[in-house]
Amino acid sequence: MRNRRLMTALVSATAVVVLATACSGSDSAGSGSTQPISGGSLTWGVETEPTTLNPHLNGQGKTKLLLRNSYESLLQRTADGGIVPWLASAHEVSADGLMYTFTLREGVRFTDGNPLTAAAVALNFTKMKDPAYSGGFGSGPLSNLDTVVARDERTVVFTLKNVYSPFLDYVGTLEIISPAAFDSPQLKSGGPEIAGTGPFILDRYTKGQEIHFRKNPDYNWAPQNAEHQGPAYLDEVTYRFLPESSVRTGALTSGQVDLIEGISGNDAGLFEDNPAFTYQHALNAGGPLALYLNATYGPTTEEKVRKALIDSVDVDAVLKSIYRGERTRGWGIISPGDRVFYDRSIEQSYGGDTAAANRLLDEAGWTTRDDKGFRTKNGQRLTIEVVQAQSTVRDQRDVLLQSIQAQAKQNAGIDLVIALVDAGTYTDRRKSNTFGSIANSDTLTGGIDIENHWYPATAFGTLNYSRAANPELTAWLKAAAATQDSGERAKLYAQLQRFVLVDKGYVLPLYQPEDEIAAATRVHGAGFRPYHQFPESAYDIWVDRG
Repeated sequence: MRNRRLMTALVSATAVVVLATACSGSDSAGSGSTQPISGGSLTWGVETEPTTLNPHLNGQGKTKLLLRNSYESLLQRTADGGIVPWLASAHEVSADGLMYTFTLREGVRFTDGNPLTAAAVALNFTKMKDPAYSGGFGSGPLSNLDTVVARDERTVVFTLKNVYSPFLDYVGTLEIISPAAFDSPQLKSGGPEIAGTGPFILDRYTKGQEIHFRKNPDYNWAPQNAEHQGPAYLDEVTYRFLPESSVRTGALTSGQVDLIEGISGNDAGLFEDNPAFTYQHALNAGGPLALYLNATYGPTTEEKVRKALIDSVDVDAVLKSIYRGERTRGWGIISPGDRVFYDRSIEQSYGGDTAAANRLLDEAGWTTRDDKGFRTKNGQRLTIEVVQAQSTVRDQRDVLLQSIQAQAKQNAGIDLVIALVDAGTYTDRRKSNTFGSIANSDTLTGGIDIENHWYPATAFGTLNYSRAANPELTAWLKAAAATQDSGERAKLYAQLQRFVLVDKGYVLPLYQPEDEIAAATRVHGAGFRPYHQFPESAYDIWVDRG
């Protein structure tokens, strides 16, 4: 089991396609057809409910499988990180890297009847530049954008202020919504009035229960790497919000739903090699789940304290105890599945040294203990508060934090306090900089994820939970953005990675997020998005109830 999963972590996304094909073969072992069947309905049990249904304002990677039913982008990524056309039939980048020109596909319409035009695309990006609308989403990449104009009905031109190599990754993957949506009272919350161009139409949402989509019968512009062209096979799809893993598992095994995502390590064995189900998993692109340690607040302002916390945790043992070998250790600042930018030399280069942790804390003056066994200095307990929004807790991450909390106390006398808070409190704590650590993973790619965490927090609305402001970080990031040489960018990101992990101890990576899909054998065509490797929309799925 463990060896197979490690292999999955290290190979390219194309391996997932092979796995999915194998599972499809298992499908046909049932009584059904091997040819796609049009019609019917599907019920999918999902872990995470969207905080908003507006794809521009939703930062939850886990909810993209819902939103991509209705909202699409100019380009689509391939499994190896390449690009194929989608809403744009062609694109061109000028030799100086300052102008990006997109030619739009003919005949595309939003589901409210409006045509996809260059003006509509330009409006989407103009609105995203306005923080009053976007709330800062995309502010980093868009800070490099000078103008976006519609040259004609089907040609939209982006002109940059300076060379910015990650720009295509951002501009090509932003979901495009109808221009009429910007006048809707549902704009911030999202909903049926926010029309997209996708194969399904969002027509019903019951908060806390489910969201329903019906087929867009006019759809005929899937990306080139989709499994089929034309309308979706299914007539309708219902996603039921089932946040508890055991509930999702029970719903599938009892036949209440057709498939589920987000399978716990304890439950994976119920579906793997079980002829009644198919099971797939894939590592996500982007950054690992990690503890970002605030270098400007509380005890973690001390470098020795940060490094001691990192050394006090046996990450491999924690992951094994919680996930039963069903998760992949994170070592770097991006996914090990990234074949362009991941630097494997970082592995085994830090952490997991209890003796070093205690030596560092002694050197930092935390030499006494209170009656609970926690280290103290000048009468103050060594307390580090980990803050996380309750809405982002998934995949047993609360249990994971509790295990790390126990190890920090046992191995080094550190009082790790876990605060799971509502969205408003989480935002306030971030803005007021009153947190010791934030647990977070990132689903952005192409270097934008690295910028988001390591540019100074005052720049472009970036996250930078560690509040690191070393000039070296900005220098490496600017140099990487200014070159279109991927090899040179990889070297710069590797320098940054070693600096924040080994030299400064700003972050403790835990595991690389992944997604899992388990389905009854009547379900065919479920799989993962190329490259990003989140569960894909229901476009290619069909059901044989035979």
